[in-house]
Amino acid sequence: MNKPINIFWFRRDLRLEDNAGLYHALNDGSAVLPLFIFDKNILDKLPKDDARVTFIYQTIQELKEELQKHGSDLLVKYGKPEKVWPEILKEYNVEEVYTNHDYEPYARERDDSMAEFLTSEKITFRTFKDQVIFEKNEILKADKTPYTVFTPYYKQWHAKLNDFFIKAYPTRKYFKNFLETEHLPLPTLKEMGFEKSQLDFPKISYKSKLDDYAKERDFPALDSTTRIGLHLRFGTLSIRKAVKDAIEAKSNVWLSELAWREFYMTILWHFPYAAFDSFKKQYDKIKWRNNEKEFKAWCEGNTGYPIVDAGMRQLNETGWMHNRVRMVVASFLSKHLLIDWRWGEAYFAEKLLDYEMASNVGGWQWAAGSGNDAAPYFRVFNPELQTKRFDSKFEYIKKWVPEFGTKKYAQPIVEHKFARERVLKVFKEALS
Repeated sequence: MNKPINIFWFRRDLRLEDNAGLYHALNDGSAVLPLFIFDKNILDKLPKDDARVTFIYQTIQELKEELQKHGSDLLVKYGKPEKVWPEILKEYNVEEVYTNHDYEPYARERDDSMAEFLTSEKITFRTFKDQVIFEKNEILKADKTPYTVFTPYYKQWHAKLNDFFIKAYPTRKYFKNFLETEHLPLPTLKEMGFEKSQLDFPKISYKSKLDDYAKERDFPALDSTTRIGLHLRFGTLSIRKAVKDAIEAKSNVWLSELAWREFYMTILWHFPYAAFDSFKKQYDKIKWRNNEKEFKAWCEGNTGYPIVDAGMRQLNETGWMHNRVRMVVASFLSKHLLIDWRWGEAYFAEKLLDYEMASNVGGWQWAAGSGNDAAPYFRVFNPELQTKRFDSKFEYIKKWVPEFGTKKYAQPIVEHKFARERVLKVFKEALS
């Protein structure tokens, strides 16, 4: 029988530095084989040119190179975890499997069934908190129920924060415990049915933006946001490092943005139904118009509302949209066009490089009024006022909608005053 080993299973934590589960695996003293599974349960639902798959693939290549420098390697498999794991157990004598928690509905289901399977094979399955500072039941109200309003949640989150929670895990100290192995094969993107994306991925370089973040973050023509959503999503950046940098830069607004991400993850953990249904259940009674032609115009950035169109074109071209504009386009779809927020959420899920289910669902439900701590239903963003406040010189708009101001530009798909009155009437009927 082969020598017994432990496995560390990478998922949304694609880095060797400051990685909780990896630290615990290496610290155990047994030889550790790192593993990544390109999960067909997820990949089969994605378009063949999905840029996130390219990003993950490139990151995996970098991880392999780094591990090879230490005489080890990353075992990469392509398939469904429930099929892949029995194959791995035939190949290796595995004693324990380490990984980090994941909070999305599919991930919870996958981990429950993997834990059951591994336990039946007499293998210990250990998982750790890594992608958030506080999780699950760590921030609760006095009566032990979860917060559903951000401000009191953040007060407690901030009060509880101390050096212990943001201390980096010193993984590098234990790199000698990686399993020594020959170079292991890597399936190609083509073999997995994907094409290499030509999109540019943002680098991790945000420190220079923190000083002026609070002042400039709402202006979409400025390059003033940190663009680290993609890196937090796939764990190429440690949340502990981000929070530490926010504190050191005294960037309280950015710190609260990082906490919003955890707030929405906590909501999704405690109320998993809210991933697919309205958090406030009475909002599922709304009679959406769901006009497919208007939805197509919204998707393509041809609504005749320049700030909405600029945002959608930015998304389609780059896989990213400025955060202020995300609120405007979400409000426009759900309120001006009376199209179900789930349609927009699904479109964002397909296009956003930094797609994070909890934040995306939370943001869409906030804009539609159906979420926890949402904008009240009668608050309807006026795209013209948003433009006056945040893009008064039309710099952002002209960049993404070059035909703006000419006869070629689309006529408004709906008149603002009419749309506002219509949505208030429809929402009032559903909610009364």
